[in-house]
Amino acid sequence: MDQVQLEICQRHGTKFMPSEETYKVGISESALRGELPLNGLRHPPESGTTGWFIWSGEWSDDPAFFKPLHLYHLKENCPAALPFMALPPGWRFLVAADYEDVWSDNTLLNI
Repeated sequence: MDQVQLEICQRHGTKFMPSEETYKVGISESALRGELPLNGLRHPPESGTTGWFIWSGEWSDDPAFFKPLHLYHLKENCPAALPFMALPPGWRFLVAADYEDVWSDNTLLNI
């Protein structure tokens, strides 16, 4: 998977910044069910987290919307997100059927 992640970073002209597999992402139940479109954004990592938040459907500010999940569990629970997990903080992705978008969002760095 690292090669696919590296290629995505190279294609978008950004640093390759993978996280430790034991670090956690925040993920919605809808993303765990495999619903599309799948969205992801990365804040700066802190305290054993990757900085990634992954969701499907509408964003919610409900504190229970995102569940913690170790990065290594994405292989089974949300494989569509894995190719993007080495994008650095300040990046987003959107995946739908036959569609992929990746872009920089510097507002994610101002937390």
